[in-house]
Amino acid sequence: MLRVRIIGRGRAGSAFAHALRGAATVELLGRSDHEDAAAGVDVVVLAVPDAAIAAAAQAITPGDAVVAHLSGATTLGALVPHRRVASLHPLVSMPDPVEGARRLRGAWMAVAGDPLIDRLAALLDGRTFRVDDEHRALYHATAAIAANHLVALMAQVERLAVLTMVPVEAFFELAVGALDNVVASGAAAALTGPVARQDWQTVRRHLAALPEAERSLYFALVEQAATLAGHGLPSDLAAIHGPTSW
Repeated sequence: MLRVRIIGRGRAGSAFAHALRGAATVELLGRSDHEDAAAGVDVVVLAVPDAAIAAAAQAITPGDAVVAHLSGATTLGALVPHRRVASLHPLVSMPDPVEGARRLRGAWMAVAGDPLIDRLAALLDGRTFRVDDEHRALYHATAAIAANHLVALMAQVERLAVLTMVPVEAFFELAVGALDNVVASGAAAALTGPVARQDWQTVRRHLAALPEAERSLYFALVEQAATLAGHGLPSDLAAIHGPTSW
Protein backbone atom coordinates (compact mmCIF):
# COMPACT_ATOMS: atom_id res chain seq x y z
CA MET A 1 0.00 0.00 0.00
CA LEU A 2 1.32 3.45 -0.92
CA ARG A 3 2.51 5.45 2.09
CA VAL A 4 1.57 9.12 1.83
CA ARG A 5 2.42 11.97 4.18
CA ILE A 6 0.49 15.19 3.58
CA ILE A 7 1.86 18.49 4.89
CA GLY A 8 -0.90 21.04 5.42
CA ARG A 9 -4.27 20.67 7.13
CA GLY A 10 -6.12 23.19 4.94
CA ARG A 11 -8.99 22.34 2.60
CA ALA A 12 -6.81 20.68 -0.05
CA GLY A 13 -4.66 18.66 2.34
CA SER A 14 -7.62 17.51 4.39
CA ALA A 15 -9.64 16.63 1.28
CA PHE A 16 -6.77 14.52 -0.09
CA ALA A 17 -6.38 12.79 3.26
CA HIS A 18 -10.11 11.94 3.35
CA ALA A 19 -10.11 10.76 -0.26
CA LEU A 20 -7.03 8.54 0.10
CA ARG A 21 -7.95 6.80 3.35
CA GLY A 22 -8.54 3.13 2.70
CA ALA A 23 -6.61 3.25 -0.58
CA ALA A 24 -3.27 4.31 0.96
CA THR A 25 -1.59 4.71 4.32
CA VAL A 26 -2.12 8.40 5.01
CA GLU A 27 -0.68 10.78 7.59
CA LEU A 28 -1.88 14.39 7.72
CA LEU A 29 0.40 16.90 9.44
CA GLY A 30 0.54 20.64 10.03
CA ARG A 31 2.94 22.92 8.16
CA SER A 32 5.78 23.33 10.68
CA ASP A 33 8.81 21.36 11.88
CA HIS A 34 8.90 18.45 9.43
CA GLU A 35 12.58 18.03 8.71
CA ASP A 36 12.14 14.23 8.56
CA ALA A 37 8.88 14.26 6.59
CA ALA A 38 10.42 12.29 3.70
CA ALA A 39 11.50 9.39 5.94
CA GLY A 40 9.47 6.21 5.94
CA VAL A 41 6.98 7.15 3.22
CA ASP A 42 6.67 6.89 -0.54
CA VAL A 43 5.21 10.34 -1.25
CA VAL A 44 5.24 13.64 0.62
CA VAL A 45 2.46 15.94 -0.58
CA LEU A 46 2.97 19.65 0.11
CA ALA A 47 -0.59 20.95 0.47
CA VAL A 48 0.53 24.50 1.19
CA PRO A 49 -0.02 27.86 -0.54
CA ASP A 50 2.02 28.40 -3.71
CA ALA A 51 4.23 31.00 -2.06
CA ALA A 52 5.15 28.53 0.70
CA ILE A 53 6.06 25.54 -1.50
CA ALA A 54 9.77 26.31 -1.94
CA ALA A 55 10.35 26.95 1.77
CA ALA A 56 8.39 23.83 2.75
CA ALA A 57 10.43 21.70 0.34
CA GLN A 58 13.74 23.12 1.53
CA ALA A 59 12.83 22.41 5.15
CA ILE A 60 12.60 18.66 4.45
CA THR A 61 15.74 16.52 4.43
CA PRO A 62 16.00 14.84 1.00
CA GLY A 63 15.44 11.10 0.90
CA ASP A 64 14.00 8.44 -1.37
CA ALA A 65 10.43 9.70 -1.17
CA VAL A 66 8.80 11.66 -3.98
CA VAL A 67 8.12 15.23 -2.86
CA ALA A 68 5.09 16.64 -4.67
CA HIS A 69 3.02 19.81 -4.62
CA LEU A 70 -0.62 20.44 -5.56
CA SER A 71 -0.14 23.75 -7.37
CA GLY A 72 -1.37 24.35 -10.88
CA ALA A 73 0.95 27.26 -11.65
CA THR A 74 4.16 26.29 -9.81
CA THR A 75 6.90 24.41 -11.66
CA LEU A 76 8.88 21.48 -10.32
CA GLY A 77 11.86 23.79 -9.79
CA ALA A 78 10.27 24.91 -6.52
CA LEU A 79 10.94 21.47 -5.05
CA VAL A 80 14.74 21.62 -4.90
CA PRO A 81 16.86 20.07 -3.41
CA HIS A 82 14.86 16.83 -3.76
CA ARG A 83 15.88 14.23 -6.30
CA ARG A 84 12.40 12.80 -6.94
CA VAL A 85 9.79 15.50 -7.47
CA ALA A 86 6.28 15.68 -8.88
CA SER A 87 3.09 17.67 -8.93
CA LEU A 88 -0.59 16.80 -8.98
CA HIS A 89 -3.16 19.53 -9.59
CA PRO A 90 -6.81 18.44 -9.48
CA LEU A 91 -9.18 20.43 -11.67
CA VAL A 92 -11.84 20.68 -8.97
CA SER A 93 -12.79 23.20 -6.30
CA MET A 94 -12.68 21.91 -2.74
CA PRO A 95 -14.98 24.00 -0.53
CA ASP A 96 -14.47 21.72 2.49
CA PRO A 97 -12.67 18.42 3.22
CA VAL A 98 -15.71 16.16 2.84
CA GLU A 99 -17.05 17.65 -0.39
CA GLY A 100 -13.50 18.09 -1.66
CA ALA A 101 -12.79 14.40 -1.09
CA ARG A 102 -15.94 13.47 -3.01
CA ARG A 103 -14.99 15.70 -5.93
CA LEU A 104 -11.45 14.32 -6.08
CA ARG A 105 -12.79 10.87 -6.98
CA GLY A 106 -12.59 10.56 -10.75
CA ALA A 107 -11.46 14.17 -11.23
CA TRP A 108 -9.27 15.45 -14.05
CA MET A 109 -5.73 15.96 -12.73
CA ALA A 110 -2.62 17.58 -14.16
CA VAL A 111 0.46 15.55 -13.29
CA ALA A 112 4.17 16.12 -13.83
CA GLY A 113 7.44 14.64 -12.70
CA ASP A 114 8.10 11.26 -11.07
CA PRO A 115 5.85 8.46 -12.41
CA LEU A 116 4.83 7.53 -8.87
CA ILE A 117 2.48 10.52 -8.96
CA ASP A 118 0.43 8.66 -11.59
CA ARG A 119 -0.01 5.83 -9.12
CA LEU A 120 -1.23 8.29 -6.50
CA ALA A 121 -3.72 9.76 -8.97
CA ALA A 122 -4.90 6.25 -9.89
CA LEU A 123 -5.84 5.61 -6.26
CA LEU A 124 -8.37 8.42 -6.69
CA ASP A 125 -9.52 7.12 -10.10
CA GLY A 126 -8.10 10.34 -11.51
CA ARG A 127 -8.21 11.10 -15.22
CA THR A 128 -4.71 12.42 -15.76
CA PHE A 129 -2.91 14.54 -18.32
CA ARG A 130 0.66 15.77 -18.20
CA VAL A 131 1.65 19.45 -18.18
CA ASP A 132 5.28 20.46 -18.71
CA ASP A 133 6.85 23.31 -16.77
CA GLU A 134 6.89 25.57 -19.84
CA HIS A 135 3.09 25.37 -20.08
CA ARG A 136 2.22 25.63 -16.37
CA ALA A 137 1.30 29.32 -16.32
CA LEU A 138 -0.88 29.06 -19.44
CA TYR A 139 -2.54 25.90 -18.14
CA HIS A 140 -3.31 27.52 -14.80
CA ALA A 141 -4.61 30.69 -16.47
CA THR A 142 -7.00 28.51 -18.48
CA ALA A 143 -8.18 26.82 -15.28
CA ALA A 144 -8.71 30.21 -13.64
CA ILE A 145 -10.82 31.38 -16.57
CA ALA A 146 -12.89 28.17 -16.52
CA ALA A 147 -13.61 28.39 -12.80
CA ASN A 148 -12.79 31.73 -11.14
CA HIS A 149 -13.78 34.00 -14.04
CA LEU A 150 -17.00 32.05 -14.52
CA VAL A 151 -17.82 32.66 -10.86
CA ALA A 152 -17.07 36.37 -11.27
CA LEU A 153 -19.45 36.46 -14.25
CA MET A 154 -22.17 34.77 -12.19
CA ALA A 155 -21.63 37.44 -9.54
CA GLN A 156 -22.67 39.99 -12.16
CA VAL A 157 -25.77 37.91 -12.83
CA GLU A 158 -26.54 37.99 -9.09
CA ARG A 159 -26.23 41.77 -8.97
CA LEU A 160 -28.46 42.31 -12.00
CA ALA A 161 -31.03 39.74 -10.89
CA VAL A 162 -31.63 41.82 -7.77
CA LEU A 163 -32.41 44.86 -9.95
CA THR A 164 -34.82 42.88 -12.15
CA MET A 165 -36.54 41.27 -9.13
CA VAL A 166 -36.33 37.92 -10.91
CA PRO A 167 -35.16 34.87 -8.88
CA VAL A 168 -31.44 34.43 -9.51
CA GLU A 169 -31.97 30.67 -9.66
CA ALA A 170 -33.77 31.15 -12.99
CA PHE A 171 -30.66 32.73 -14.49
CA PHE A 172 -28.39 30.12 -12.93
CA GLU A 173 -30.41 27.33 -14.54
CA LEU A 174 -30.09 29.14 -17.87
CA ALA A 175 -26.31 29.27 -17.35
CA VAL A 176 -26.15 25.56 -16.51
CA GLY A 177 -28.03 24.75 -19.71
CA ALA A 178 -25.70 26.93 -21.76
CA LEU A 179 -22.65 25.23 -20.25
CA ASP A 180 -24.19 21.83 -20.98
CA ASN A 181 -24.52 22.93 -24.62
CA VAL A 182 -20.85 23.92 -24.72
CA VAL A 183 -19.86 20.51 -23.33
CA ALA A 184 -22.04 18.76 -25.90
CA SER A 185 -21.29 20.82 -29.00
CA GLY A 186 -18.40 23.24 -28.37
CA ALA A 187 -18.57 26.98 -27.71
CA ALA A 188 -19.17 28.18 -31.27
CA ALA A 189 -22.15 25.90 -31.84
CA ALA A 190 -23.59 26.66 -28.39
CA LEU A 191 -23.62 30.44 -28.84
CA THR A 192 -27.12 31.93 -29.06
CA GLY A 193 -28.61 35.35 -28.36
CA PRO A 194 -28.50 38.79 -29.94
CA VAL A 195 -24.81 38.81 -30.89
CA ALA A 196 -25.05 35.41 -32.59
CA ARG A 197 -27.95 36.65 -34.73
CA GLN A 198 -26.45 40.14 -35.21
CA ASP A 199 -29.32 41.86 -33.42
CA TRP A 200 -27.29 44.96 -32.62
CA GLN A 201 -30.31 47.06 -31.67
CA THR A 202 -30.95 44.73 -28.76
CA VAL A 203 -27.29 45.00 -27.73
CA ARG A 204 -27.63 48.80 -27.75
CA ARG A 205 -30.73 48.52 -25.58
CA HIS A 206 -28.86 46.28 -23.17
CA LEU A 207 -26.04 48.81 -22.85
CA ALA A 208 -28.52 51.62 -22.22
CA ALA A 209 -30.35 49.59 -19.55
CA LEU A 210 -27.31 48.32 -17.66
CA PRO A 211 -25.95 50.29 -14.70
CA GLU A 212 -22.79 52.10 -15.75
CA ALA A 213 -20.59 49.94 -13.51
CA GLU A 214 -21.82 46.77 -15.29
CA ARG A 215 -21.34 47.89 -18.90
CA SER A 216 -17.61 47.25 -19.33
CA LEU A 217 -17.85 43.54 -18.52
CA TYR A 218 -20.96 43.14 -20.66
CA PHE A 219 -19.37 44.87 -23.64
CA ALA A 220 -16.09 42.95 -23.32
CA LEU A 221 -18.08 39.74 -23.66
CA VAL A 222 -20.11 41.16 -26.57
CA GLU A 223 -16.79 41.64 -28.39
CA GLN A 224 -15.72 38.08 -27.60
CA ALA A 225 -19.11 36.67 -28.63
CA ALA A 226 -18.91 38.55 -31.92
CA THR A 227 -15.46 37.11 -32.60
CA LEU A 228 -16.72 33.63 -31.75
CA ALA A 229 -19.65 34.08 -34.14
CA GLY A 230 -17.41 35.42 -36.89
CA HIS A 231 -19.09 38.83 -36.97
CA GLY A 232 -17.68 42.32 -36.92
CA LEU A 233 -19.31 44.94 -34.71
CA PRO A 234 -21.27 47.80 -36.30
CA SER A 235 -19.29 51.02 -36.43
CA ASP A 236 -20.92 52.70 -33.41
CA LEU A 237 -20.25 49.70 -31.19
CA ALA A 238 -16.77 49.14 -32.61
CA ALA A 239 -15.90 52.69 -31.61
CA ILE A 240 -16.51 51.99 -27.92
CA HIS A 241 -13.22 51.83 -26.03
CA GLY A 242 -14.23 52.13 -22.40
CA PRO A 243 -16.69 53.65 -19.91
CA THR A 244 -16.19 57.18 -21.32
CA SER A 245 -17.44 55.99 -24.72
CA TRP A 246 -20.89 54.82 -23.63
